[in-house]
Amino acid sequence: MKLVVDSPPSPSSSPSKRPAFTLLRSSLATLAFALTCFASSQAETTLTIVSSLPKTGSANAQATSIANGIRLALAEVNYKVGDATLTYEDWDDSSPARGNWDPAVEAANADKAIQNPSVIAYLGPYNSGAAKISMPKLNQAGLLMVSPAASWPGLTKPGLGEPNEPSIYRPTGKVTFFRVVPADDLQGDVGAQWAKELGVSSVYILHDGELYGKGVASMFKKGATSRNFSILGFDKIDPKASNYRSLAVKIKQARPDLVYFGGTTQTNAGQLIKDLRASGITSKFMVPDGCYETAFIESAGAEAVQGTTFITFGGVPAHQLKGIGQKFYKSYKATYKVEPEGYAAYGYEATKVVLNAISRAATKDRAGILAAIADTKNFDGALGTWSFDAQGDTTLRIMSGNRVEQGAFVLAKILE
Repeated sequence: MKLVVDSPPSPSSSPSKRPAFTLLRSSLATLAFALTCFASSQAETTLTIVSSLPKTGSANAQATSIANGIRLALAEVNYKVGDATLTYEDWDDSSPARGNWDPAVEAANADKAIQNPSVIAYLGPYNSGAAKISMPKLNQAGLLMVSPAASWPGLTKPGLGEPNEPSIYRPTGKVTFFRVVPADDLQGDVGAQWAKELGVSSVYILHDGELYGKGVASMFKKGATSRNFSILGFDKIDPKASNYRSLAVKIKQARPDLVYFGGTTQTNAGQLIKDLRASGITSKFMVPDGCYETAFIESAGAEAVQGTTFITFGGVPAHQLKGIGQKFYKSYKATYKVEPEGYAAYGYEATKVVLNAISRAATKDRAGILAAIADTKNFDGALGTWSFDAQGDTTLRIMSGNRVEQGAFVLAKILE
């Protein structure tokens, strides 16, 4: 826009004209200030999304796949929502010393996110134990968390975890942690039902002692007990052990129809089943979604898990997704040239729901975006159409049962 104004009067001008010039000069100054404010209001806002995932050790493939899902979702909107430009930082919450997630690193990641005022969403963590570390910190800061995988019920559901859960993670009294994956109270129960359908009547239950592993094992035990299974054992293993031969002798003597392990690939699920099979145990073997990754098959050996190993998963395999989910699957393969790991779609979905919240937020800051995501209803996403409930849980309840055949996961059935 071109502004045309009169030239200022010369010093010889009549004094009667000077007040008019003064008024004009004042008006121009006001206009310039207004234009500056307008330009400032139109300036782009930079919002940062971070993820905290275990990139060191055998969880790297799963964590990388989740991060790829996040990047894919951001690329689809060209890293922009309205006038906001988005940046993404992919953080590791594991350490070489542990070869898995590390409490100190997860705590440091939470602190780093809090201290950066541009960070408006923390995607993660992957592990429920890690969530216990970062949740109260981020809650105190009013910073949104959306986990693609942390599934321990106590993180969100009163009465299903420790007596002080989940209130201990909510020092402000507000819900700031959300997850797009069903919790383990559902997974444990449908796992027990599936075991019954497989003809199981006795089970030996093992767990790794961690929040997720012991938790899902406890939920499976509860479901197995209600279905009148004989519980032959409920033991903690040492996830750092070099072998489980002595444990295998004990289990072989018990002669269970099924051995259930509550744990992850990173807590030695592969070595455990390898030693059970080497001892001659032919019982069925069931693991939860923490083992739903290629690294589990590789660590156990394809022959050890062939045919009689069963894996429960909170959702369906990516290639089985419909609608937006199928578009995600094809886009992921075209972009990264590999099959997505189990939780890639959940990283994508977590990001999409954050982007949706940013677009709806009354203010593009932590408080505004947090309020918007809490109001997520009937979200049409890659996983289906779902909402967040008052505790931050997804309303989706679809679970799948999978087997290992010829060194790959194969969908066996939808679990209900």
